Amino acid sequence: MHTIRDKQKLLARVRRLRGQIEAIERALESEAGCEQVMHQIAGARGAMAGLMAEVVEDHVRTHLVDPGVPMHADAVEQLLDVVRTYLK
Repeated sequence: MHTIRDKQKLLARVRRLRGQIEAIERALESEAGCEQVMHQIAGARGAMAGLMAEVVEDHVRTHLVDPGVPMHADAVEQLLDVVRTYLK
């Protein structure tokens, strides 16, 4: 399973994301300005989207692709480009 193989890398991303969420909480508790809070939310959203994109890409490459079929490889790249764009 690819999530187990990449466990440490994925956990590091989750820990960074947790830090971003905690920073949002601290900003709200300290009554930081709206602009600062929105920037922190946008950063956390981007980090979550990046994590999702990485897991989806690994899933597609691990479970849905026959590496010996070039046509499938092109279709996979097209799909992953759409997913990456959507998750930005």
